[in-house]
Amino acid sequence: MKEYEVTPKGFKFYGTHVGIKKKRKDFGLIVADNVCHAAAVFTKNTFCGECISIGKEHVKNAELQAVVVTSGIANVATGKIGRENEYKILDKLSKQFTIKKENILPSSTGVIGPQLPIDSIENFLDAESIDLQENYEDFAHAILTTDQRIKVRSLSVGDATILGIVKGSGMIEPNMATMLAYILTDAKVAKQEIYPMLKIAVDQSFNTISIDTDTSTSDTVAFLASGHHEVENTEMQSALNQICKELALDIVKDAEGATKTMFVTVKNAENKEQAKNAGKSIINSPLVKTALFGHDPNWGRIAMALGKTEGLVFDQNNVEIYYGHYPIFSKNNEEKQNINKIAEYIKQNEDIYLTIDLHQGKETVEVIGCDLSYEYVKINSDYST
Repeated sequence: MKEYEVTPKGFKFYGTHVGIKKKRKDFGLIVADNVCHAAAVFTKNTFCGECISIGKEHVKNAELQAVVVTSGIANVATGKIGRENEYKILDKLSKQFTIKKENILPSSTGVIGPQLPIDSIENFLDAESIDLQENYEDFAHAILTTDQRIKVRSLSVGDATILGIVKGSGMIEPNMATMLAYILTDAKVAKQEIYPMLKIAVDQSFNTISIDTDTSTSDTVAFLASGHHEVENTEMQSALNQICKELALDIVKDAEGATKTMFVTVKNAENKEQAKNAGKSIINSPLVKTALFGHDPNWGRIAMALGKTEGLVFDQNNVEIYYGHYPIFSKNNEEKQNINKIAEYIKQNEDIYLTIDLHQGKETVEVIGCDLSYEYVKINSDYST
């Protein structure tokens, strides 16, 4: 598999400003030439957006032909009016592109509470002729909120291409952020195989990251296959896994106000669930995150996060904690001689690797998080204003 910038066959894109935001692009489309085999996973947040229940219904038959994203307002907690507004957009697009509205996946991202400016959106769709492009950049920009940059990855898989576009930099702890991801391929993927493939890839990528512990009301990861090229299932699964991991890391690297990326590996746990939960407990701890921002090798906060992990089985006499290759805790003893080295390691590096060896079993899981900075507080203290 080789990374390169190519759009899969059978897909076109669009991105523009329709009046949700003040100036920036806020309306994006992906349109396939034909109906695709498709799958999606959605947020488990029960206070979810109006798009989520509609999207679940539309992808239930494993078919989609288009995706529409409105950015700036999340259309969450908007009731019957919010639901009707989504259907108004779908009806307009259905007529313009001669696509069944049931084959369009809607997504919305942004501030929770306000209604979409539906009159502005409908007037735009009535007045403008949408010129779809093979270039994805306008779409990638149109779906952003607090993101600092677009996040796009592309891989070749035999003769096929797989392209992933994601947005998200805050309210991120996917549980299947505000996270939206759209993965497109021109490979053939059978209906009965596309959801299991996506679920495997998501569980080992998006579901292993956290920026701020908050599971968005709008999380969606969709996977569409236009079916132009034969590809072995194992190759497709490997490519899908890789592109999801790269996109997940891109989200953390673009986290609101982050200065450090934290890779936490929990080794030798009794099972993968325990390892993952322990890792998430560490990367979600405000005390661990602020220590990282301050270049403080305060390993006691890591020990605290392990100890509060519900269901985690371990013997503290056997636990080892490392920053990079420097041990800081082993055999129930602080390795004081490494404290200054670790402080310098944190200061000098953007990517910080923490390893916790439980010596309790055989399972290992890596999760990825970031530090918590003054800038994160600034961004989120005035986000809605």
